Amino acid sequence: MHHRYFVCSRLTAKSSKRLSHILFIHLLSMRYYIIAGEASGDLHGSNLIKEIKKLDTDATIRCWGGDMMQQAGAELVKHYRDLAFMGFVEVIKNLPTIFQNLKFCKEDILQFKPDALILIDYPGFNLRIAKWAKQNGLKIIYYISPQVWAWKENRVKMIKECVDKMLVILPFEKDFYARWDYEVEYVGHPLVEVIERYKVKGIGLSDLNLTPSTLHPKPLIALLPGSRKQEILIKLPVMLRVSKFFPDHQFVVAQAPGQEDAFYQTLLKDYPNVSSVKGETYSLLLQAKAALVTSGTATLETALFGVPEVVCYKGSNISYQIAKRLIKVKYISLVNLIMDKLVVKELIQNDLTEENIKTELQKLLSDRSTQQQLEKDYKELKNILSQGGHASANAAKNIVGFLKD
Repeated sequence: MHHRYFVCSRLTAKSSKRLSHILFIHLLSMRYYIIAGEASGDLHGSNLIKEIKKLDTDATIRCWGGDMMQQAGAELVKHYRDLAFMGFVEVIKNLPTIFQNLKFCKEDILQFKPDALILIDYPGFNLRIAKWAKQNGLKIIYYISPQVWAWKENRVKMIKECVDKMLVILPFEKDFYARWDYEVEYVGHPLVEVIERYKVKGIGLSDLNLTPSTLHPKPLIALLPGSRKQEILIKLPVMLRVSKFFPDHQFVVAQAPGQEDAFYQTLLKDYPNVSSVKGETYSLLLQAKAALVTSGTATLETALFGVPEVVCYKGSNISYQIAKRLIKVKYISLVNLIMDKLVVKELIQNDLTEENIKTELQKLLSDRSTQQQLEKDYKELKNILSQGGHASANAAKNIVGFLKD
């Protein structure tokens, strides 16, 4: 494409101001290609898109993500439900699909010609795209760092070479990258603003759409077994068996948005005091007295809602044995990692039994000293994560400012 430029030697003050305004708008009207591969990435990606559009009203955004990113104004290319594979064995089994997705993604990026490629977590896929994108001269911004501090620390070298701007959401990540002589920006954790905004709305028990419904719900115990079918099938049956020990409570399963109702109905049919909700996880946490939560972002969400929790993790034996030898961190939950101590109980692999869950859940429901300590730790956790301000707005300012400069 050829561009023709005209220079006028005599501009009035008014026309000069108008020209400057046009040039400024042109600078901000960018094309963004965003890749998120999980439900949490869809949530944070959607809030990032909203904030980018406040600063760049004519932005064109294309994405891999989910319904929330699409509703925020991006054109959805691939849904995360078609991308999520958990564990080493599952990844190996699905390698042909993963390679096909990588090939398609590269072709789509080249055709779209973005001003910026924004990657949200999802490192197995996104770091491969980053390396390729750098070779093709694209500007690469990473929002929500891969957990390289947990395992595969040698990835930092490649990140330094390929990522032009890294925006982190955990306070200890800034110090971690500094040890590698790599400057990153801490923007705060996006869940703080998301959950505080939700708490302001509030919701009554009568508004919670339980399936099957119950007219007089008992105190609620939330079950958050994850978003992927493989992990739900391993963890949820153990969680469900615990319900028989707590007949005075209503257990409620938070269904993953990417899974069908029939999938859960099959698992729940033998448990009369267990209901489920879909698309209402935050409403459930707002009302829950305690929760059984799989590892990941959900542990942090539960803590920020102030709900006492037991962290439950179990994978295939092969995947677990490999992970145990590779992962360096002391804890598997973000709550404990951020606080650098055991705030919430973690039941991992062979320790995830109905008897152990029963014991820990009973403490959360009836032991006042346990409850008070959790309240204190949760308050400190929130203060730590609030230090950076509103993460989505901070990230958008960093991204738009970086591209404008």
